[in-house]
Amino acid sequence: MRHKLTGRQFGRASGPRRAMFRIMVTDLLRNGQMKTTVAKAKEIRPLVEKMITLGKKGTLHDRRQAAAFITEKSIVKSVFDDIAPRYKERAGGYTRITRLGVRAGDAAEMALIELIDE
Repeated sequence: MRHKLTGRQFGRASGPRRAMFRIMVTDLLRNGQMKTTVAKAKEIRPLVEKMITLGKKGTLHDRRQAAAFITEKSIVKSVFDDIAPRYKERAGGYTRITRLGVRAGDAAEMALIELIDE
């Protein structure tokens, strides 16, 4: 019997896939935007939004949860001190995915995922 898997696999086992997502979320929070494939952008979007939501709550428990996922301490501090307060009045939807067309090498559909300025 074939079981339905949740989420996309990206040709990786669960550990390396989770590590890739953690690195991508950290990079997006550091730079404010990143260029990646549409599928990867769609997968990291809820993860980024969860980190910002944790930052908006701001409790010690939320900070520890964010620190367990984000790979750099300075980015955790930035999320809680700089990024989350920008979205204080916003109920959600902190990111935007813009499609850019196909990549020349393998025709993968590319996208720009960025934090919305508010």
